[in-house]
Amino acid sequence: MFATRCEEIAPFTVMQLLQRAAELEAEGQRVVHFEIGESDFPTATPILDAATMALKHGRTKYTPAQGIPELRAAISSFYASNGVAVAADRIIVTAGASGGLVLLASLLLNPGDELLITDPGYPCDGVFAHLVGARPRSLPVTASGRFQPTPESIQKAWSDRCAGMLLASPTNPTGTMSSRLELDGIIKTVAAQGGFFILDEIYQHLVHRPRDYCSGLELSDDIYVLNSFSKFFGMTGWRLGWVVVPQQAVAPITKLAQNLFICPSAPAQYAALAALEPEAMSIHAERRDIFADRAAALSQRLTALGFTIPVMPDGAFYLYVDVTHTGMDATEFCWRLMNEYAVAVTPGTDFGKVDADRYVRFAYTNDLASIDLGCARIAEALQAWGVAP
Repeated sequence: MFATRCEEIAPFTVMQLLQRAAELEAEGQRVVHFEIGESDFPTATPILDAATMALKHGRTKYTPAQGIPELRAAISSFYASNGVAVAADRIIVTAGASGGLVLLASLLLNPGDELLITDPGYPCDGVFAHLVGARPRSLPVTASGRFQPTPESIQKAWSDRCAGMLLASPTNPTGTMSSRLELDGIIKTVAAQGGFFILDEIYQHLVHRPRDYCSGLELSDDIYVLNSFSKFFGMTGWRLGWVVVPQQAVAPITKLAQNLFICPSAPAQYAALAALEPEAMSIHAERRDIFADRAAALSQRLTALGFTIPVMPDGAFYLYVDVTHTGMDATEFCWRLMNEYAVAVTPGTDFGKVDADRYVRFAYTNDLASIDLGCARIAEALQAWGVAP
């Protein structure tokens, strides 16, 4: 009755946990949320003001499929301010990063192709391959390699059916990223295999540890770069992102955008113009620093309770935490913590199979008071469960 791809897509445990959290909250309980990768900060006021003005001026009609020229130019200037030259005509504004991935999968993958993706990694990446009749191919990454691939591991995982690779840096769920040298090696390795390379940079400016970071666009014009207004810019529900593509891909991806999406949201595009202006950028930068403080606070409290964080994140807003000292696997730990202590965290099984039973993801997207409350409840749980720190 339904397409077979529906059977190939696994549900998220985190969505079930969210449902349980809603039930507990409906009963009047305070749930501490460490499970969702969404900033607790509201969208910055300059962006809201710009959206209001756009609505007042009737900017609610269709726009060009690639996005309004002003926003594409502003994104180009944004790259230039970070030392990267990207022509505005290579920038395609999309309906969120997910919309960008739909376009890239449609552009680059044929039925039967394989897309190389990291495990652990963002679970929806493989779904976009399934949508066009392709298949995800797992590339295991572990703590010993900072949860990032190497040219050697890529060569080992590559198959005759691999058409290309998708990599996030910084990544969800681990927050780690590839250095400039490492990324350059990865790009060259994929090119040597004859494949395309998609680099997910949606956490690009949420980097808060000194590491030799760069955008992939500094290294090559022949890669596909995905970005979003959701994370650093705090516009999750606005559903707006962009992709940067090689010059020869502009015409075909525009054709796909016209047919699949017509255009991105017009009010969101005009609001996003303000997101790139100095007033809003200073707000975003201040919030990035707050996330860094939260990462330090949460990691300190968790390690004091006996948890292991094998690799501290370079960016994003996640800790990938080893829970084996509790004597429980990740799924049991998450459900018991939710049901018994109203603390929500996400099991590693939502992000892949490699060592998934031993890890959980904590999102530090709540204020320090909430972090303290959540950790106090976890300490109480460990004591009740007979787990020594």
